[in-house]
Amino acid sequence: MLGEIIAIGNELTSGRIPNTTSGFAAHHLFEAGFDIYAMHTIGDTPKLIGEALNRALGRVDFVLVTGGLGTTDDDLTTVAVSKALNRPTMPNLEILSLIRKHLDGNSGQPISSLEKLAWLPEGAETLNAKARMAGFQLIHDGKPIFFLPGIPHQMRTLLVEQVLPRLATWYKGRQLNSVQQVFKIFGIAESDVNLAVEKLALDTDVEIGYYPVFPEVHLSMTIRGNDKKKTDKLAKDTSRLLKKTLGTAIYGKDQDTLESVVGKLLLDSNKTLSVAESCTGGLISHLMTSIAGSSSYYLGGVTSYANSMKTTYLGVDENILNSKGAVSKEVAKAMAQGMHQKSGSDISLSVTGIAGPGGGSKEKPVGTVLIGMTNTKSTSVQRFLFSGNRYEIQRLTAQTALDIVRRSLLETKHQNNSSHLMAS
Repeated sequence: MLGEIIAIGNELTSGRIPNTTSGFAAHHLFEAGFDIYAMHTIGDTPKLIGEALNRALGRVDFVLVTGGLGTTDDDLTTVAVSKALNRPTMPNLEILSLIRKHLDGNSGQPISSLEKLAWLPEGAETLNAKARMAGFQLIHDGKPIFFLPGIPHQMRTLLVEQVLPRLATWYKGRQLNSVQQVFKIFGIAESDVNLAVEKLALDTDVEIGYYPVFPEVHLSMTIRGNDKKKTDKLAKDTSRLLKKTLGTAIYGKDQDTLESVVGKLLLDSNKTLSVAESCTGGLISHLMTSIAGSSSYYLGGVTSYANSMKTTYLGVDENILNSKGAVSKEVAKAMAQGMHQKSGSDISLSVTGIAGPGGGSKEKPVGTVLIGMTNTKSTSVQRFLFSGNRYEIQRLTAQTALDIVRRSLLETKHQNNSSHLMAS
């Protein structure tokens, strides 16, 4: 079943306030099995409101309108709808009674202003009058139209508690079964992901989308159909094929972040992490500690921009700094080993580099980054040349460092599993 979303408000068309309500509505309607034909954002202009509503009614099965239902002079949705659909406004006695009861206890409120909320187009049914949220439903030419407040938290409440259940009843058995999954990918360019997936013989009911979300690529898999069992099976088979094709480049799905995945792997393997940062300025520590419960596996870090911090807190030999420079394989190795020794963690990361925009040279251009990792067995250092502005280089460095830890933990996990299988 097709729906259309119309968001109303000069504050939206001027860019003063972002339109978050339409995205929320589209997401939840899609998950409930409904397709959205179009979404519009228009100002508080009665003629535009009427035109948009009549156009939508001519091509979709239901319409969702948000905004313009308040008590001020610029809230014109109800009046515009009344004129466009030739439904004169009439007082809703239930709302009127609740308003007057409220005014009895608060005489400072202007009666005429609040009573505007009680005047609705003929045939309108309130969604939840007692919730003190403006919102009503109209059935016009056999099609439901829902009018919700533009205030985000009120709109979300009425959509979930009122609109979705009513639509489910109205179109019972006619909405599609939907499965949608987003795969989070790091370390492969969007074009390479696209090329790899294009080679797969995917079912025609599988819709694939690619979304670069710096510094990652998000791949969405959407499957919709009338047969729930068939849809679910196709989703599982496709998911398995995508994982096999893209391998460990897929670090997670849906709401996962790289830092949350690394945290879970550390927790599952009963290991701890510490970090020595130079060019990222504490970004890796920030990412790791943004996850609730991270103190169980993240011990902490040292942000060592000055050489004196590297020598004093990480035990880096001053001779190495003088001879090789702070941005070098030798210093990255010493930073990781020093952090490992000082913290007592199972794994220690180090990053040192040139984030720019200045400070580069022919031998070490801006974007040169060394990432070291020490565990109880060995120390490794990898050199990278990232491009972008200062933030992008720092973000790429932090993401790459965490990905190195993730892949190391996955490899150890695989080796342990293989050992157990051989032993049994």
